[in-house]
Amino acid sequence: MQLASGMLLVATPALQDPNFADTVVLLLDVNDEGALGVVLNRPSQVLVADVLEAWREVVSEPEVLFRGGPVGTDGALAVARLRDVQDAPVGWRPVAGLIGMVDLDTPAELVDGSLARMRVFAGYAGWGAGQLEGEVEEGSWYVVSSEAGDAFRGDTRGLWRDVMRRQPGMLAWHVNRPVDPEMN
Repeated sequence: MQLASGMLLVATPALQDPNFADTVVLLLDVNDEGALGVVLNRPSQVLVADVLEAWREVVSEPEVLFRGGPVGTDGALAVARLRDVQDAPVGWRPVAGLIGMVDLDTPAELVDGSLARMRVFAGYAGWGAGQLEGEVEEGSWYVVSSEAGDAFRGDTRGLWRDVMRRQPGMLAWHVNRPVDPEMN
């Protein structure tokens, strides 16, 4: 499957990097210079209200920061879903369909009401030109389509499994694949 903004990267059992083992990554930007995404299934214990007080009423449950990836962990990215494509707020950058990014420097009161859901991620996952394509080719990632609710699930513990189960054909069978099939 072609890499594009809005697609999901699902870590294969072969991916042993502790930053990405068992993760689901939403791609936010893919271009000739590389790719950027956020890990959807790594909530932290830190409340958004404790670090970004102005966004306390806007973020969706659970109202915690998510660990978006190993890069730039001292910064934050906001991913949101619009209520209406015709009502994009100030500071909105579309990703795919109703999903996009919100500039956290925008006053929260200017976006509240325009968003159906929002999550804040500390850090992100980033790849240089050709790097992600190489990782996909070597078998570290499954590239699959996303669904509207993937980025905003209340309980993210089963996200990897649920995304894999809904895949067509043989890909769904990989849910139960051992890390080393030779050991089976």
